[in-house]
Amino acid sequence: MNKSGNHIFISLFFSIFVAVTGVGIVIPLLPVYAHNLGASGLYISLIFGSFSISRTILLPYFGRMSDRRGRKPYIVFGLLSYSVISLGFMMASSVETLIFLRFFQGIASAMVMPVAQAYVGDITPLGKEGWYMGIFSMSMFAGMSIGPFMGGIIHTAYGLDSAFAGMGILSVLAFVMSSLFLPPVSHENSCRIRKKPESWKKILDNKVVLGLAVLRFAYTTCVGVIWCFLPLYMNIRFNLGSSESGILVMIMVLVGALFHAPFGYISDRVNKLVLMNIGSVIIALSMISFRWAGGFYHLLISVIVFGIGGGIALPALSAMALSEGKSMASIGSVMSLLTMAHSLGMLAGSMIAGLTMDYIDLVHSFSMGAVIMMCGSVFTYRCIRKVRK
Repeated sequence: MNKSGNHIFISLFFSIFVAVTGVGIVIPLLPVYAHNLGASGLYISLIFGSFSISRTILLPYFGRMSDRRGRKPYIVFGLLSYSVISLGFMMASSVETLIFLRFFQGIASAMVMPVAQAYVGDITPLGKEGWYMGIFSMSMFAGMSIGPFMGGIIHTAYGLDSAFAGMGILSVLAFVMSSLFLPPVSHENSCRIRKKPESWKKILDNKVVLGLAVLRFAYTTCVGVIWCFLPLYMNIRFNLGSSESGILVMIMVLVGALFHAPFGYISDRVNKLVLMNIGSVIIALSMISFRWAGGFYHLLISVIVFGIGGGIALPALSAMALSEGKSMASIGSVMSLLTMAHSLGMLAGSMIAGLTMDYIDLVHSFSMGAVIMMCGSVFTYRCIRKVRK
């Protein structure tokens, strides 16, 4: 990567790290906050699901437009929108308002995350996709790790409004960084090369892309169960508060972040499909272990194992997706499809856990996540093996 590429990479890394940290501050607080407002399991699911619905609908549009018109405008406007939405959270007083705000936050996320990943793809040297995507993923995972921890501490010490204010301040900082340090659209590789992206039909017919999207969906279904309902599960079953749940989520994501760079490097040198299969099995085992947990330290082991599994599987998945996107001059479109699968997985995970909580028992949702993870892994293996024989 040349000097200009390094400058862009560093700017994207810290902008996304700061923005994701801000969003992560409030994530573990929303389920308990909504429950205190009288929300049922279904309504708590809708708070998280509305984010996934809006993001899913608009991801293909923003990903495609960034392939054609450049990356920076979407990243900058999305980060600015995060800042404005944080003010709405501070004034929210009902479950319906939280659902509404999360819907618009999903739109902002559709502008930022896949487009930033596509931007990294534009500047990544051939054959080093795993290494650079692994390092960049650390910005998101480290932000998701530190954010919930900060949220639990701020909430305990200063109250919920202070946590929302923290999200807003960090979003403004990310907006300023991306505005100042990312070069103009005319300097972006996606605009200078001017190669026409492949049609949506050809992208959707690509078996490798389909398999990767399914695996991403399965993984994020498990994440959706954990992120949306682990704080409530801990509160109901073990009488643990937001600080403890924030610590667990922080450790889970931090472990994943620490594994991303080394396994990204490894994925450039070994069979990526093997790494994805190994990570999938570890994730499924960790999901099963949640239901047998007897307290905080058992849960701690479960989240560490989950983080390891994700840290092994995801860098290989992202590197393979980036290679496919480059070959079709459609990195933004491919990354938007993976993020779309991510959103649908979060929606599925939150809905599965919410309905299980209302009609069976919340603990069974972790077992369901394990089954979905293994089914996704088998499907992905079959898709990619069929193409790569």
